[in-house]
Amino acid sequence: MSVEDKQKPQRNDRVTIRTVATHAGVSVAAVSKVMRNAYGVSEALRAKVTDAIETLGYRPSRAARGLRGRSFTIGVLLIDIRNPFLPEVIAGVNGVLAPSHYQAMIGVSDARVQLETSLIESMIDYKMDGLVLVAPRLPSEILAKFAAQIPIVAVGYHDAGATAFDTVNADDQRGAEIAVEALLACGYRDIEMLSLGEREGHAVSVVRQREIGYRRAMQRGGLGASAPIGKIPIAPLKREAAMRKFLARKDRPRAVFCWSDLDAITLLSLAMEMGVRVPEDLAVIGYDNSSTAALGLVNLASIDQSGRELGQIATRALISRIEGRTAAEHILQTPSLVRRNSLIGSEDARQG
Repeated sequence: MSVEDKQKPQRNDRVTIRTVATHAGVSVAAVSKVMRNAYGVSEALRAKVTDAIETLGYRPSRAARGLRGRSFTIGVLLIDIRNPFLPEVIAGVNGVLAPSHYQAMIGVSDARVQLETSLIESMIDYKMDGLVLVAPRLPSEILAKFAAQIPIVAVGYHDAGATAFDTVNADDQRGAEIAVEALLACGYRDIEMLSLGEREGHAVSVVRQREIGYRRAMQRGGLGASAPIGKIPIAPLKREAAMRKFLARKDRPRAVFCWSDLDAITLLSLAMEMGVRVPEDLAVIGYDNSSTAALGLVNLASIDQSGRELGQIATRALISRIEGRTAAEHILQTPSLVRRNSLIGSEDARQG
């Protein structure tokens, strides 16, 4: 018997995905990724696995391909765990799952696309039944490829044209408009927005949606020509330095709309340290209405997007996907303003 014949399984041998992996000299997970055409598979790996499949005559059973056993596990991927908005979203997810047979497994990523991709692929490989992605940074076409393999609902991701996955959002454009309208109603005209740097800038992100709403409301208020947006760097040390520089400016605005409580609360702390009175010298509105914003020593006015409700809606949508729904849903909730002391200033402190 030739060496080549010895490598081929005998007629009665059952060729499995593990047999293919051994023959190709790769892991079972790698074979799985090639077979489901996962994103990021190299051509060299694809060729190696394909050759092994052809050599061994491997054919997945129709039953295995057509019937995917449930693990009753939901993957929840968080990108920036520092954001005070996230605990409410998680609470909403768990609230829906608690009376069901499902449980949540949480993965934490950061701004690196490679890590985000790897975590999603791992969740797929662990046979999770569906994924809730909170503020993912991957392009829509990549999410669509993953959604062809597993049901996905994205929270904080504005792509109403997506057909492969669902989205659940607060109306971030409207939220920013509400913030600006409130400042205008209080008599402020010198208003600036503090946003994140360009690296966070894809059009589907909540950051850019809030910028659009800010500019629109400023335009309607007759301030379109003076609608500045200050950019906050991502790196923590540079982040604080940028806010200190903003507070020290001689031309500092009288009011600021901050893209998130994450930075608005830091801004309030730095303002106190630097002797900038809030709201007498600077009115501040944040976004998320986090639990920290409501503390008496913070008292931050903020846009409430009801993170808990978004988590609940996203989880119900995902379970519906898992149970067979194929038509995409794009759900948009209306946010509201929670007024606190960082907004309410004396009449003579405002500029008309």
